[in-house]
Amino acid sequence: MLIFRYLLKETLKSQLAIFFILMAIFITLRFVRVLGDASDGDIPAGLVAGFLALYAPILSSLVLPISAYLGIMLAHGRLYVDSEMTVMRACGISEWYVARVMLFLSLLIMVVTGVITLYLSPSAAQNEYELREKARSEASFSAIIPGRFQQTGNEKAVIFVHDVDSGNNSLNRVFLSQHQNELGEQKVRVVYAQSGNVNTNSDGTRTLVLNEGVQYEGVQGLKNYRKVAFDEYQIQISDSSPEQQRRKVSVLSTAELLNDDSIEAHAELQWRLAIPLSIPFLVLIAVPLSSVDPRQGRFGKMFPAILLYLGYFLLLLASRRLLEDGKMPTSVGLWWVHGIMLIIGVTLIVRDRKTGTQLRAKLLGRK
Repeated sequence: MLIFRYLLKETLKSQLAIFFILMAIFITLRFVRVLGDASDGDIPAGLVAGFLALYAPILSSLVLPISAYLGIMLAHGRLYVDSEMTVMRACGISEWYVARVMLFLSLLIMVVTGVITLYLSPSAAQNEYELREKARSEASFSAIIPGRFQQTGNEKAVIFVHDVDSGNNSLNRVFLSQHQNELGEQKVRVVYAQSGNVNTNSDGTRTLVLNEGVQYEGVQGLKNYRKVAFDEYQIQISDSSPEQQRRKVSVLSTAELLNDDSIEAHAELQWRLAIPLSIPFLVLIAVPLSSVDPRQGRFGKMFPAILLYLGYFLLLLASRRLLEDGKMPTSVGLWWVHGIMLIIGVTLIVRDRKTGTQLRAKLLGRK
């Protein structure tokens, strides 16, 4: 029991350290990206913290498997370098016992990761989706900077606003210019209004509504411009994108995915299950790979271990894409990748055991 607690403590310390380091790095990168969107006016500055908070559970579900994997590599590598693992072997602690202890720890991490991927991450994705919808509606107003000529989102007009009243969400003294090529003639439309506001429609488009103004319309180079006074003038300044018109599968809850027979739903469900299921398979590989010679150092096998992890992750991503495209049956899905990793892990575990030695001897004898 003492060895059991010691192995758990040393491994868990390394895993937590790697987890928080990776989370800090990726959260910082995300913060820079979101901050850039806010500075460009794509999202309101007040929603930056909300986007980061909703991104944390999604990111943690991806970081937990690699932190568990690298944590074992670093912790056990130190035990081998300091000859502690050699002393344990001399006392009768086999590699299979260490693997069982790590599998117990991996089951705990797998449960936590499963709760995040199956429940917390879809809820966070749904809230992020709704927050982006709110950001689009608010950005339609907050993106307008007074005292600056700006092109509209659909690039069909240029507007200039003298003043913005954020309290009433209204624009004061608005200038708008449009150029259209009709029958080979460059038609110009200039509008000046006392006030206006931006409305977001249900289909994702945005409309600029101007009140109490004058419109000048004519052909460029001619003097016969037509002047029209109006009480209200509307112009579409942003088109809807396909992403705004459909709800992504990633925001659906796990219960909704189970009731959905589409290929995309099957691919998303298998992906959510693949993340926590990968942890025990990674542990089976990490335990034997962490065995290093003291002269190699604790990072002696870190490079091949990282390559193996990248291969595992890339195979999962490729299988998911094939499944979404309908090029792979759902019965095969992502399961075959887990099967390969299970075979590799079991092979590494039993290679130095009596069973593995006898099997290798038989195979070599047949040759």
